[in-house]
Amino acid sequence: MELALGSWALIKTTPSLLALIPLLAYLVMVFMNKSNLAGLIVGVIVAAILTGQGIGSLASIFNSALGSFLGTIGLIIMFGSGLGYLMNKSRVSHTMVYWIVKKIGVNSEKKGMLAIIVSSIVICGLLGTLAGGNAVIAPVIIPLVAAVGLTPTAVASLLRVSGEVGLMVGPLTGVTIATMEVTGLSYGKLMLWAVIPFSLVWLGSTWFAVLRIQKKYRGKEVYELTDDMVDLNSVEITKEEKRTTILFLLSFILLVAYGIIAKQGTEYAIIVMLILSLIIAISSRMKIDEAIDEFVDGASQMTNMFLVFIFFEAMFSMINLGGGFEALGDLLTKFVSGGGKALVVIMASLVGGFGIEAAAVAEINIVHKMFIGLVNSVHLPMTIWATALVAATRITGSLYPTANMAGQLGIARCDNMKEVLKASWIGAAALWIWVFVWAFVGPMIAG
Repeated sequence: MELALGSWALIKTTPSLLALIPLLAYLVMVFMNKSNLAGLIVGVIVAAILTGQGIGSLASIFNSALGSFLGTIGLIIMFGSGLGYLMNKSRVSHTMVYWIVKKIGVNSEKKGMLAIIVSSIVICGLLGTLAGGNAVIAPVIIPLVAAVGLTPTAVASLLRVSGEVGLMVGPLTGVTIATMEVTGLSYGKLMLWAVIPFSLVWLGSTWFAVLRIQKKYRGKEVYELTDDMVDLNSVEITKEEKRTTILFLLSFILLVAYGIIAKQGTEYAIIVMLILSLIIAISSRMKIDEAIDEFVDGASQMTNMFLVFIFFEAMFSMINLGGGFEALGDLLTKFVSGGGKALVVIMASLVGGFGIEAAAVAEINIVHKMFIGLVNSVHLPMTIWATALVAATRITGSLYPTANMAGQLGIARCDNMKEVLKASWIGAAALWIWVFVWAFVGPMIAG
């Protein structure tokens, strides 16, 4: 069934800015502290009314959404969560954290900070989740960093930023795959041109902010260790756990390397998740039903996110039908006429950083659809455009208290939102300086 404007559509001619009203309705709902899914339900209803879609055509739209790029990403995220549950069940995640902190040898504040950063980047990058990854790390690492004097505020600040960096550098995370898909960049180019420089600026400025926190709260704000926190000295890694972890890491590296060399597409991540899950289940000698139940339990935790992506795709389909993003692109082109490549990068980063707060993968698609016409018109290289997408999706969470930020405070057992927010602002300020500089310098280097 070919999608078309209905006979009773309120949009009569396309492209039309009116087609963006569903997106506006969604954003209003989100800023009213309603859930992403609630906002999207309203957005889809508004879009259906504007474009005159009946029940049959809506069914066709949702059917197509299931096989769309966002639908695939949603499935990858669900499978990643299932894999994460198996990693926790087999203690692969705990073993990796143990190895990292033992290797670093946490005997000072700065080594404690480094242990948090490395552990969080690795685990969140592998699990593909900020909250889930850091929740694994916290019980193991907090007693260690508490012993050397790190404050809860410092830990919360480090966990949030390091975990988000992990989501950007992880080769199989939804954020990485989505950015590669829309830009057409390889993993290596994405990392080299956008993610690594951005991450170094963010981590460096956060390190500075945390040193400031430590100076202010050292000795005044301390951890009260509880029985549910793991004492590293009491941790015993069995031969089975070592074997499973080594097999997992080797398999992960080989599968990712093959995917890069063979230039596998987005869907490759699905089979990688399944193969890694199978390796963990066999190596840890789980019973087949136990392994399946664990995987399904993990995947089910991301059902809401999967539905969010399906509803986003449905809403995007109707916005595109009304020419909403095309009309916006035409308007933006007139607005920044003569502004050049730098202004495009800055504008896109600003829209994301100050305007849009959604699931990161969906946010990447929103910003890309809004600006891609303008990006093409000024011949902005995708290597530079990737920085704008990264900035648009990451700076938002540093500007005001978000669910992600609150979650990290909870994991770190911190109640000092004010200081964590100040540290976030320092990071955001440094990132904005980087984006402004790179917007002008990057295109000259990229050609």
